Amino acid sequence: MGFQKTMNRDLPIGVAGDFASTNPYHTVLAGKGALKAGEEGVYMGRFAWADLETGLVGHAKVEGGVLGFVRRDQTALITDHLAEASMLIPQGFAITLYDGGDFLAEFKEGAKVGQKVLASDTDGTLKAAAAVEAGFSDTGFVVASKAEAGTVAKITK
Repeated sequence: MGFQKTMNRDLPIGVAGDFASTNPYHTVLAGKGALKAGEEGVYMGRFAWADLETGLVGHAKVEGGVLGFVRRDQTALITDHLAEASMLIPQGFAITLYDGGDFLAEFKEGAKVGQKVLASDTDGTLKAAAAVEAGFSDTGFVVASKAEAGTVAKITK
């Protein structure tokens, strides 16, 4: 852990990729050790697609792939020199994708309760919107708490 540089007036609700509740959750059915991070690795707290034939997972949309949320489960490695933290799961590491549950997720543009949760077809980042937009896929998740731009909100499915 690096040296403290900021102090929050209020405690944040959590980190993107964390469980948002103790409600039941559901993982993509793939088998033990069947899914592994692809060539570019996979970031926790985003959506990713799994190619069930090869077992590789990546953020770029795969034709016929299965979409799931990548939970923050302490599998990332700090590989950048002098970096203090990382959300990147390196190539070849095991991945568990979640297709149901309550999670915390970051919204760069903010989010309102009830909006659809969309995943970018190129990098898996999240966007909240009333309807599906070009370049995004509907995840089936819904925003469950308000978020200002660049902060986390609860999502549920």
